[in-house]
Amino acid sequence: MLGFIIQRILQASVVMAVMSVIVFVGVYAIGNPVEIIIPPDATQEIRAEVIRRLGLDLPLWEQYFIFVANLVQGDFGRSFIYNVPVLELIAGRLPATLELVLISIVSATVLGVGLGIYAGYRPDSWISKTIMAVSVLGFSVPSFWVGLILILTFAVNLGWLPAGSRGQVVTVLGVEWSFLTLDGLSHILLPALNLAFFKLAMMIRLARAGTREIMLTDTIKFARAAGISEGRILRRHVLKLISIPIVTVFGLELGSTLAFAVVTETIFSWPGVGKLIIDSITVLDRPVMVAYLILIALLFVLINLTVDVVYALIDPRIRTRGA
Repeated sequence: MLGFIIQRILQASVVMAVMSVIVFVGVYAIGNPVEIIIPPDATQEIRAEVIRRLGLDLPLWEQYFIFVANLVQGDFGRSFIYNVPVLELIAGRLPATLELVLISIVSATVLGVGLGIYAGYRPDSWISKTIMAVSVLGFSVPSFWVGLILILTFAVNLGWLPAGSRGQVVTVLGVEWSFLTLDGLSHILLPALNLAFFKLAMMIRLARAGTREIMLTDTIKFARAAGISEGRILRRHVLKLISIPIVTVFGLELGSTLAFAVVTETIFSWPGVGKLIIDSITVLDRPVMVAYLILIALLFVLINLTVDVVYALIDPRIRTRGA
């Protein structure tokens, strides 16, 4: 098991090294932040001083190696616009994104797996057909359209829920959370529902397909012949056997939702990391852009590493093949 983990860590290190080069060069090619940071009427002396202070007068390769050297020390640089450390800036926005993503992903997974197992167990019932119709709708409708419809229906027409912002927050262990207050919870419901809709549809279809396949296997036939109840078969056999693809999708969707909750955060004016990166791209705040993409790449690498380890714990054959 230890050799399996070491092998995956080495692979992850190579991926991060390659991603750091791609991200740095890609962000460098987007545009010149000097044109936005420095006023048009600034003198050449002021322009030269700002360029020198930001390190933009150095060759690209030298900027990259300075970046890597600082990165090893945990320094992602300072924001061009906010003039604060980038990690401090991102950390201040992270709790808002984290609570939104966790609520949406966990609820979509729990509800989606349950509905998917039922749809696979009773495929011909009208409830199962309704569940599958909802899953088709979740795959077909773009998230920005769902968000606008949710705002129009529940915020504008009915007036039941607020249309944007984070609402009242409470500080726990030095971090602000909104889902712990009634006002904050009312603010998070619509964006969480919008973010969870596509994930719910995916989990339903994944759980249904796995359940339909497993229900036809000899394992289930023997369990029924042994007199095991249907509920126990679903809990101990079906759910366990479909757990590997569900763990995979949960891990990947958790990472992708954290990384790409941009649309939902923009529509609902949610003050998270996604909205921060959109604002940073608009003003070409290069340190924030680079740090965000590096952290997202690291997030995906860590999630994949965790999923591999969970795989190995669930199925010992995987770590034997990977050794």
